[in-house]
Amino acid sequence: MKLKSGLLVSALLISTSSVAGDIKRGQELHDENCVSCHKSMQGGDGTGIYTRENRRIDSYQGLVKQVKRCKTSLGVSWPEHQIDDVITYLNDSFYKFKTDK
Repeated sequence: MKLKSGLLVSALLISTSSVAGDIKRGQELHDENCVSCHKSMQGGDGTGIYTRENRRIDSYQGLVKQVKRCKTSLGVSWPEHQIDDVITYLNDSFYKFKTDK
């Protein structure tokens, strides 16, 4: 029974991690594409935009919409998995919203 339980737990962990984005890659994409705009808006390292008191994003769905909006504004051609990577990075690093994923 232990072996079966261990296999089930491993399978669940693998399937869960395949749904979520890659945090490291999300940070790379964010740093390459988002930071310069955020620095011009916020100053400093630009991450203050995520932690400011009057931030616009107040839900996971709001975060998804904003990342997609910024992607379009920047004109970057991220496929869905890269959008998910950036969303996962931002949520893990700054927002901490609960997700359905």
